[in-house]
Amino acid sequence: MSPAASPALVRTAPAEERAAHRDPNVLRWLGAYTSSMVGDSVYYIALSWAAVQEGTPAQAGLVMTASAVPRALLMLGGGVIADRFGPRRVVIGSDAVRCAAVLAVAALLFLASPGLWPLALLAVAFGTVDAVFVPAVGALPARVTHPGQLARVQGMRGLAIRFASVVGAPLGGFGVAAGGAAAAFGLAGLLIAASLPLLLSVRTRELTADDGATASGGTARADLMAGLRYIRRHRVLAPLMLAITLGDLGFVGPLNVGLTLLADERGWGASGMGWVLAGFGVGAGAVSLLLTVRGRLPHAGQVAGWSILAGSLAIGALAHAPTVAVAVGTALLVGLLAGLSGAMCGALLQTQADPAYLGRVTAVSSLASLGLSPLSMPLSAAAIGTWGTGPVFLVSAAVCGLGGVVALCVPALRRAELPR
Repeated sequence: MSPAASPALVRTAPAEERAAHRDPNVLRWLGAYTSSMVGDSVYYIALSWAAVQEGTPAQAGLVMTASAVPRALLMLGGGVIADRFGPRRVVIGSDAVRCAAVLAVAALLFLASPGLWPLALLAVAFGTVDAVFVPAVGALPARVTHPGQLARVQGMRGLAIRFASVVGAPLGGFGVAAGGAAAAFGLAGLLIAASLPLLLSVRTRELTADDGATASGGTARADLMAGLRYIRRHRVLAPLMLAITLGDLGFVGPLNVGLTLLADERGWGASGMGWVLAGFGVGAGAVSLLLTVRGRLPHAGQVAGWSILAGSLAIGALAHAPTVAVAVGTALLVGLLAGLSGAMCGALLQTQADPAYLGRVTAVSSLASLGLSPLSMPLSAAAIGTWGTGPVFLVSAAVCGLGGVVALCVPALRRAELPR
């Protein structure tokens, strides 16, 4: 069924001109997204705790990574589903399945001690549903607001992510302390469930007839290949995908496993590492707040390119910070620049892509971030063990910087602007 035929898609011409942070429709979407993300954070705390309690550390590690494989393998297909059935419908269905799965495991753990197998099944199910959920979530903002408000929406989405990361972990810990893994899973399920009535009340903009006609042309494979051809031939999206992939590959390793090893090498300890991560979070949150208030930024392509390039220099400098205080300041700068480049790239994806292909476009960009970039973490750890933090951080910074070079050297991307 074409998204244009969905009864949930309505014309909202007067509301389109309203600033996103004052639009009740956007705020309902934001509330649903925030509740779902907080639920995700609590879920991962519950899953890690339950896995450690039920098995060995190695088994717990396998359970925690079990969702990554189906998510990576099925992500592109999830983009096709989002485009065929409409992102709102897919997000609602995905959240309902995620909620039911988490609450079922909570009930099972409350009634018995079944071991690791239900946790492994839950992780695989979550990853499978995520493969559909992530592209649909990425495609939905363009349907709930005017194109000129998408930079502001990206800032609001960034604030929601920061809020979820800050609030989700303590809530998960509280759930575990109050009633064990079963209570934490139950809390996660209720938070995800809270997003459903809000999503049901969200109105989405109507696609044109031409957009709807191109949304589902034949078999799923044909739709997928059409989406990949569309990206490859697009003057802005093709180099933007390359810039995003290079930026993520150079960023994920140092700011995850690399930072842990750097803190250990310098004797900063867990508290020092926590302060550095807090610096990054404050920087990224500040940019999200700025975009939420400011809205559109001019010269989006140039801003994305220069911020990726400057962020890569900050990543390289982080490995040479002599004290925790300097490292915190450097991480703050990394967060500012990464948040700015991420928001600009996300807004450009939303506005440059034809709405009929937006689910597939989001799937490809998400695959780069969630499928390929995590591969850099074990590689970074192994390389640091051989050559130390300094050289590895510099190589990672160079890879990240290449993303900025691509953005600045391709004229169509460099000149890309966000709608007014």
